[in-house]
Amino acid sequence: MFQRILVANRGEIALRVIRACHDLGIEVVAVFSEADRGAPYLALADEAICIGPPPATDSYLNIPRIISAAEIANVQAIHPGYGFLSENAHFAEICRSCNIEFIGPPQDAMRRLGNKNEARKLAQQAKVPVVPGSEGLIDNEAEAVRLAQAIGYPVLIKAAAGGGGRGMRVARNDISLRTGLQAARQEAEKAFKDGSVYLEKYIEQPRHIEVQILGDRHGNVVHLFERECSLQRRHQKLVEESPAPNLPADVRDAICQAAVRLVKAAGYYNAGTCEFLVDAENRFYFIEVNARIQVEHPVTELVTGIDLVRQQIRIAAGEPLPFSQEQITQRGSAIECRINAEDPAADFRPSPGTVTRWQPPGGPGVRLDTHVVTGYRVPPNYDSLVAKLLVHQPTRPEAIACMRRALSEFIVEGIKTTIPLHREIFKHTAFIEGRVDTTFIERNWPRS
Repeated sequence: MFQRILVANRGEIALRVIRACHDLGIEVVAVFSEADRGAPYLALADEAICIGPPPATDSYLNIPRIISAAEIANVQAIHPGYGFLSENAHFAEICRSCNIEFIGPPQDAMRRLGNKNEARKLAQQAKVPVVPGSEGLIDNEAEAVRLAQAIGYPVLIKAAAGGGGRGMRVARNDISLRTGLQAARQEAEKAFKDGSVYLEKYIEQPRHIEVQILGDRHGNVVHLFERECSLQRRHQKLVEESPAPNLPADVRDAICQAAVRLVKAAGYYNAGTCEFLVDAENRFYFIEVNARIQVEHPVTELVTGIDLVRQQIRIAAGEPLPFSQEQITQRGSAIECRINAEDPAADFRPSPGTVTRWQPPGGPGVRLDTHVVTGYRVPPNYDSLVAKLLVHQPTRPEAIACMRRALSEFIVEGIKTTIPLHREIFKHTAFIEGRVDTTFIERNWPRS
């Protein structure tokens, strides 16, 4: 087991990793930018090192500075968290070439799965269903129009690299396809330094179901069941839960088995998530793999009782998985609300600033993952996530009731948050009945 680990991230996930390391008796080195200097969670690390000014490109995305900090601090491994460099295969390769273990998958698997076009090919080889679409990248408009007409509109233009909805456009005719191609390429080039795109059939009002997997270096791979992630705004998740409501047992089993086949085919180990779309007939289609820990990983932790971050560390240290597939079960119902420093009433405008009052909820069945306290200043430089509010109860109706209570107790002043929107969601009849899809938010809250 490692004796000393560096956390190459910030905020809530940095604190999550710090706690997991301390639970394992491991010392932790935290890095921070000038924007995060003085953040309370840094005091919980055994050492904290400044790696640059506020812009992420000069700090949390600056590989030389992170490697220098790791070497100065004499760590044996780096945990990248999520976002920033977590899915950067080049960073993983540099870490390992410097004899510092990267707590994540092998870089070759990251490269194969990080490119959506390559991941799609691998899925087909593993007999995992994929959305009908182009067999490769789209080189020109004429080819795109011909293919879209053959597939049938609407089609989805997707960036081959990256995620989060960037480099993605829906086209419903030839004209919107041509304009969408240019816009998607420009956005993908700016976001990922890779402007390549491909086409898929656009599935109308699908559900977004993802499967958590763990694999070790000894060839063992297991799934930890599914999460419902359909409640999204502009491809950014707002609410996640497990088990997914109203998902037939045979479909659940088939999706989970497909995820295991895919990551085995990729030679993958450590934590990862396979994402799928499910249509109105419960047919499912693979869309991508997130080769890292997910924001919503606590949902799975609550229903399985397995600490995913601890498992990541143990796997990276070469330990085999301590459980078989048959030993993993879903218990009860867990739901997560992402609490962002945004104003839902003003088109989700970011709301950085100082938190003048932070009164979190509590009580049985409530978990709050956050780095925020009263007096904390939310910087304008990074993602707006300030907390993840979770509940775990024996049944979904009980979980919904618990979340309503927790949201009513949660008081934040000094910044705007998404708490008011979550309170509305948990009163909506369709959500309560589990009748959701990826267009649920935009249909019921058009201002979003």
